[in-house]
Amino acid sequence: MLLSNSDCLRVKTPASDIYDCKYLKFTMLDAALSSYGAQVVLASSSDENHPPENIIDGKTETFWISTGMFPQEFIIRFPDNMKIFTVSIHSYNIKRLIIERGISEDADKFEAVADTELEHTESSLQANDISVNVSNTTHLRFLILSGYDHFVSVHKVSVQS
Repeated sequence: MLLSNSDCLRVKTPASDIYDCKYLKFTMLDAALSSYGAQVVLASSSDENHPPENIIDGKTETFWISTGMFPQEFIIRFPDNMKIFTVSIHSYNIKRLIIERGISEDADKFEAVADTELEHTESSLQANDISVNVSNTTHLRFLILSGYDHFVSVHKVSVQS
């Protein structure tokens, strides 16, 4: 959604961007925030100093780190069925990533919505916006198939709903 002119007011909250344009009101909700009710319900590895919950705390300073083997995965569950437009991921050293959407409450049925190779960055986070445009989504599964090094980190996932 593109809004550009002086008639719009942008209000930023931890869970959303709200655009108020004269008589129209648009809300872009970040459904992947723990403060919204999202949860990481599975992660293939865990480090007590860098737990998977860091992925959904809304900060890029905290992160989840893998244990050095591939594939790695994590699953985010949403409090409600969601219509998802874009997934943003801030990471380090991820090479190939598949994103799947869950279509059941039990997180046992998934279908691929994105398969992408991320560009390598030497000294900064990888920041990628991935368009998915799906509805009726209960979970997102992130499959990290390969990395540019033995370890990868995921600093933040945002889901625009």
